Amino acid sequence: MEYYYIAAVLIVISAVFGYINVRFLKLPLTIGLMIITIVFTVLVLGLSKIDDTLLIQEKELINQIDFKTVLLDIMLSFLLFAGALHTNFDQLKVQRKPILVFATLGVLASTFLVGFSVFYLLKVVGLEVSFIYCLLFGALISPTDPIAVLGILKSANAPKILETKIVGESLFNDGVGVVVFLTIFNIASSTTGNIEVLEIVELFGVEVIGGIVLGLILGWVAFKMMKSIDNYEVEVIITIALVMGGTVLAHWWHMSAPLAMVTAGLMVGNDTVRKSSMSEITESYVDKFWELIDMLLNTILFVMIGMEMLVLTYDGDYLFAGLLAVPLILMSRYLSLWLPIKFYSKKLEFVPHTNLIMTWGGLRGGISIALALSLSAEMHRELFLVMTYVVVVFSIIVQGLSVGPLIKKLT
Repeated sequence: MEYYYIAAVLIVISAVFGYINVRFLKLPLTIGLMIITIVFTVLVLGLSKIDDTLLIQEKELINQIDFKTVLLDIMLSFLLFAGALHTNFDQLKVQRKPILVFATLGVLASTFLVGFSVFYLLKVVGLEVSFIYCLLFGALISPTDPIAVLGILKSANAPKILETKIVGESLFNDGVGVVVFLTIFNIASSTTGNIEVLEIVELFGVEVIGGIVLGLILGWVAFKMMKSIDNYEVEVIITIALVMGGTVLAHWWHMSAPLAMVTAGLMVGNDTVRKSSMSEITESYVDKFWELIDMLLNTILFVMIGMEMLVLTYDGDYLFAGLLAVPLILMSRYLSLWLPIKFYSKKLEFVPHTNLIMTWGGLRGGISIALALSLSAEMHRELFLVMTYVVVVFSIIVQGLSVGPLIKKLT
């Protein structure tokens, strides 16, 4: 009953805030929900000076939610499958090489650039933090959040070749980013302060390559099952079973569930597979069902992100460091993309100012907050959680609101 109560409260709040956004603010859903939730939380904090009943109840609700587990182990697989299902596979195939480099070498380069710059930034602010922990922050903040990116780009009207690069990178780089984060986390947690190269290769191989292979196998099995029948109700259930069962298998075998679900979603959503395995009515039902799941989980997620304000430590130095980190993180992303874009622009079509648009359109979201919440106290959890939250709020609200006009102006 406790889980039902928490889910019911979150869905009711999401419905009310979603209504307010559609009726009055008319902003993109993710941005509107975050703004409304933050304003609501600030009002609750202000009201607590007179009566703290509502504040206590809201804190109790947030403390009962394991944000990291709910997002990374449950919601993320559904959201990534839904996003991949509606991604243009043919465009993605054409742009696969730069997307692969953005999602791997780009994330690694950004991790180290952010780590170095934040290390010296914190010294300036007067905070002494070991370099390995700054590198850990670089790893958790470098991957762009596919959930935030997909939500914003729906209303940005970006050129297809640009949208494919941004969405494709975001779908894959969070899986790679989590592996980079776990590797640095293990080094930071070890007593010797290092980790064998073989362990890193094994972790990468099992998590990343294993996740992609698992996704291909699951997608193929789902395709064969859907092709052999013509019943839209059962075929929708097969896609649900694919996501839920696939996530369980990925966790069981220590593979990347996000990468498995992205791969499976791209395979099932491929136009060639759709035409040969789904009737017109099945395709319509599958699309509508996953659009609804995507919308529902997005509304809940961004309400949860806004409510996470209640668990922050409001230290002036922490907030100041977070604000100063924003331009450093943007610059690090710009530099990490510069060389791959320069190289591939000679071979593939790129819209003007691709680097600038991808830098500003690379939004951070719930994944970064979830990883920050997994830090231990000795890793300066409170400092990096506040910094992460500042970056995420700036990213979703400021960058999210302006990326559409920026795309229109530069393309």
